[in-house]
Amino acid sequence: MPARLSAFVIWALVAASAMFWGLRLAARSPQAPAHTVSVGDATSVSTDLTRLLGAPPVVPVLGVVAPEMASRFRLTGVMAGKPPGTQGVALIAVDGKLPRAFHVGAPVDGDIVLQSVSLRTAALGPARGTPAVVLELPPLAPAATGTLPPVIPQPTIAQPTIAPEPVARPVLPAAPVRRGMQTPTPQETGQPASMK
Repeated sequence: MPARLSAFVIWALVAASAMFWGLRLAARSPQAPAHTVSVGDATSVSTDLTRLLGAPPVVPVLGVVAPEMASRFRLTGVMAGKPPGTQGVALIAVDGKLPRAFHVGAPVDGDIVLQSVSLRTAALGPARGTPAVVLELPPLAPAATGTLPPVIPQPTIAQPTIAPEPVARPVLPAAPVRRGMQTPTPQETGQPASMK
């Protein structure tokens, strides 16, 4: 009997081990969908890394800008189109007058037109040419931050406890105890006995 039991246990362990390794070797990893792109196939970084490596930033030359021309225009608002490169609107004040809304391509002053609008800038220049002036919105004021004053715990005031007033209960006279149909004796009622 012990030999049969030990043989059963050994063969059960062999079968479990074979099933485990068979499932492990037959299983395949999930495949990526056909439309995915691996990281190696993605486009490389197309930005200039010279600034990251310590070189001073290169500012593109937009042409000679006369200081008096740049001081004539002031950008007060921008509504850039989505996606970038589409039509937009800029609020521009010319010569200190009230700002007016100009669409991209609209003349601002004489032969100067609004060439392009981005998130915080507007480019002005001739209708066909490089921008002569790039106006930028003034920087936003920093957000107001602060701290709240510390919480001062309020002292707890002990409320006086009011004792309930005693309730007067009416006192009722004791009723005589009747036993059967007998009349109580004078000793029972507490009255003096009458003399005959």
